[in-house]
Amino acid sequence: MSMYSIGNDLYTGKRTLDIVGRRKMWFSVAIFFVLASIASFLIREPNLGIEFRGGSQFTVSDTSTTDHQPAYDVIAEFSDSVPRVSNVGQSSVRVQTEELGDEATQDARRALADAYDVSESEVTSTFIGPSWGQDVLAQAIQAMIIFMIAISIVLMAYFRSWTIAVGALGALVHDFVVTLGVYWVLGLEITPATVIGLLTIMGYSLYDTVVVFDKVRENTSELTEQYDRTYAEESNLAINQTLIRSLNTSITGLLPLMAVLVIGVWLLGADTLRDLSLVMFVGMFLSAISSIFVAAPLAVALAERSPEIQAHTQEILDRRQDNPDPQPDTDEKTDVPSGNISTEPVAGGHRGQSAQPKRHKKKRKNR
Repeated sequence: MSMYSIGNDLYTGKRTLDIVGRRKMWFSVAIFFVLASIASFLIREPNLGIEFRGGSQFTVSDTSTTDHQPAYDVIAEFSDSVPRVSNVGQSSVRVQTEELGDEATQDARRALADAYDVSESEVTSTFIGPSWGQDVLAQAIQAMIIFMIAISIVLMAYFRSWTIAVGALGALVHDFVVTLGVYWVLGLEITPATVIGLLTIMGYSLYDTVVVFDKVRENTSELTEQYDRTYAEESNLAINQTLIRSLNTSITGLLPLMAVLVIGVWLLGADTLRDLSLVMFVGMFLSAISSIFVAAPLAVALAERSPEIQAHTQEILDRRQDNPDPQPDTDEKTDVPSGNISTEPVAGGHRGQSAQPKRHKKKRKNR
C-alpha cells in the first residue's frame, strides 16, 4: 500500500488512529520522560563545555595530521581531566582542558608542537573564563521566556482559544526539558551551540504544532451546528488528516541533520558541527512526536472542560444511544479529495460517513 493511499484513507476517515482517545497513555509517557529528565538534573552533574566551566584552550595549526591521540597523550602529562579534542578545518586541531598554570601552559604548548611536528609559533593558547558562557545562558533563558510569552499572545489571538496556546506551550516545554535530559543522562557536552540549538528547535516544534491546530480549528469551526462528531472526535480526525504532512516535514528536516552527523562529524571528523546538529536532531525528533501526541490531546483535554462542549458531547452520545446504527444517506454527495466513501467506522463512530459528513442541523425539542 502506497503512502498516498494511506494518507488519503486517513484524510477521508476510512482509516483512523485513535490518538485523542488514548491521550491518558500519551500523557503518562510524556510526564514520565519529563520527570526522569528533571530527576537527572538533580542527581547528576552536567557535562559543561569549557565556555561554561572555564579552562585552557590550545590550537595547533598547519599540522600534517589531525589525529587526536597525540593531544590526549600530551594533556595527560599536565592534567588528570580528559580533554576535548576536535578538528578545525583540514589542518588544525583544537584542544580544551581544565585551567593550567602559566608554566604548565607553556610546557603544554611546546609538547603539542613536538607531538604534531610543527613550530611552537603554530600552537596558540587561550584561557577562557566561565563568565562568557554564563552570559550566553542568561540571555538564552531570557529569550526563551520572552519567546513563550509572545507566542502565547499570538496563538490566543490567532486561534481565539487559550486551550490551544496551553497545548502548544506544553509541547514546547516537553521538547525542551526532555532534549536537555537526554544530554544530561548520556553525559553529552553542553556548549553555547547546544543552547542555541535548543532555542532553534522551539521554533520548529511550534511550526509543526500550528499545522495540526489549524486543521483542528477548521474541523470544529461549526461544532455546535452538527451532531455527527464530538469535539474530541473532530480533533482526532484533524490529527489524522495532518499526520502524513507532519511525518513528511519531520523526515525532510531530520535527513540533512543526519547527513551532517554521519558524514560531517563521523566520517570527516568535523567535530565543531556536532553540538548544534546533534541537539537539533534530538529536539526535532521529539517535536515531531509531541505535536501529535502531546499538544493537540492536551488542548482537547482542556477544551472539554467547557460546559458548552460538554453539553454538545452529551447530546451526541444520547443520540447515538437512541439510534446506534443510522443508515447512510446514499443520495448525499460528499466532498473529499479522492471521492471515496468509507464503509468503515470513522472517528465519529458512524458508518457511511466521510471526512466531510452531512451536517445535521440543530433542531429544537419540545420538552
